[in-house]
This record gives sequence, C-alpha cells and structure tokens, in this order.
Amino acid sequence: MKTKKWFTELKELVFIAFAIMPYAFAVNQILVPHAIVGGGMAGLCEIIYFASGYVMPIWATNLIVNAILLTIAIFTIGWKLCVRTMYGVFWMTLWLKLIPVSSEPLITDPFMAVILAGLVCGVGLGIVFLNNGASGGTDIIAMIVNHYRNVPMGTVLFICDLVIISAAWFLPQVTKIEQLLFGLCFTFMCTTAVDWTMNRVRQSVQIFIFSTKYEEIAEAIMTKVPRGVTLLNGEGGYTKHPLKVVTCLARRNESNKIFHLVREIDPDAFVSETQAAGVFGKGFDAIKKQ
Repeated sequence: MKTKKWFTELKELVFIAFAIMPYAFAVNQILVPHAIVGGGMAGLCEIIYFASGYVMPIWATNLIVNAILLTIAIFTIGWKLCVRTMYGVFWMTLWLKLIPVSSEPLITDPFMAVILAGLVCGVGLGIVFLNNGASGGTDIIAMIVNHYRNVPMGTVLFICDLVIISAAWFLPQVTKIEQLLFGLCFTFMCTTAVDWTMNRVRQSVQIFIFSTKYEEIAEAIMTKVPRGVTLLNGEGGYTKHPLKVVTCLARRNESNKIFHLVREIDPDAFVSETQAAGVFGKGFDAIKKQ
C-alpha cells in the first residue's frame, strides 16, 4: 500500500513538472512578443518586465514575488498547504528561465496567438490541478484572503486578473485598447481550457439497470469492467412486482462496455444513464481536504 502511495505521489510530481512547461512557453513565445498581458502572476511578471525596459527577467520576478507570497502564506495558512505550491513555483521559474523570450511573434495574428496561448496554458494548468498541484501566484493571494474572509477564491482571482490586465494600459508597449481586450480573451480561453481538461478526465456517469437477470449483469460488470455495483430494492409502479435495480458509477469511457455487457445478457433490460457532476472515493477522484 505504501509503495502504491509513493508511486502515485511520484507520478503526480512528474506530471506537474512537465505540465507547467506549456504555460511558460506560451508566455515567453506567444504573449510577450505581442505585448499582451494576461491575468495571474504571469501577467504581473510581464508588466514588470515591460516597465523595466526588458531588464527585469520574467522568471526572476516570478521567483521573488512568489517567495514573498509563500512566506506570508506559511505564517497564515500553514506550510503543509504550501508544499506543492512551492514545487509548482520552482518548476514555473525554471521553465520561464530555460525557455527564451522571443523577439519575434511565433504567430503573427494576435487574435490567433491569444487563442493558442489560452488553450496551451489552460490544458497545462488543468493537468497540474488534476495532479493536486498549483503554480503559485494569485492562487496564493486567493487562499490567504479566503482564510480570513468568507470570499470565494474565484472572486479573488477574478479581481486580481482584472487589476493586472487593467494596469497594463499604463505600459508604453500597450498602445491600443485591443491589447487589453486580447488579455481578457486570453484569460477567458485559459479558464475555459482548464475546465474542459479537468471535466474530460473526471467525467463520470451513474447507470441504473432494470432487469430480471440482475445477478448475471452485476457479476459481469464487477468482473469484466471492473466496477463495483449496488443492488437496490424496487417495485413496479403499475405491476407492483418487486425487482432488483443494479446501479453503478463508472467513467464515461467505461459506459459503452457496460451497455455491451447488458445487451449480451438481457436485450430487454431497461437502462438509464446520467452524468455525475463529481464522484469521489476509491477508483475515482480522491476526496479533497478542506
């Protein structure tokens, strides 16, 4: 059991390390050449980079600001909640340093550049979050505020993003209002891509199977999928006949196999499938610590 736990931890750390790389690539190779400032810590680092006349490296600002925020967080919300954030900050800083800032836009059309950057960053961050990681930055601010005030973290992050993007208007490199709008578009695309990535992986279904051959169906699902099942006591509303209902929680990509098994055993079975907003426990996502 301990070996399996350590393997899971190691796998998550590896995924976090490499999933942060696309975010750093999008910032240095796509956003900076177009002078487009997005939200979050990367946007703040861009502002300082532009305001300093390209002297203050983005990676250095990321390291310094996150170090300050993490120090405050350790004394306010505890060091245990900050360990993985420190790990994420380390890799974000390293990738920002290793990936050079491009002098020429990788994609000449700024709108297409924003869409690509948002998708790349969002998918990368989604993988980070799926592996219980964090990239630091405004997430730390949101955690600290949420610790002392009953303010949703999403609201704090939105306010931070809005302030950072608005502040870009005072930069000499930002000469058109469209650049601010591109920053908002990037933030929207990134958030959407994060949600899409996490929902695609976590998507689960709940299946109810009504059949007289419930024992065979339950055994087939448990041995061939394999997923656990629960037998519920039911009664026909019209016939008043008692019956057993097989219910099962599974990943969406497993539902086709379950339908195939049911069709093989009882073609006349009645099956209902609904999407589960979230399934937590053994075999699915771990129950999150509050």
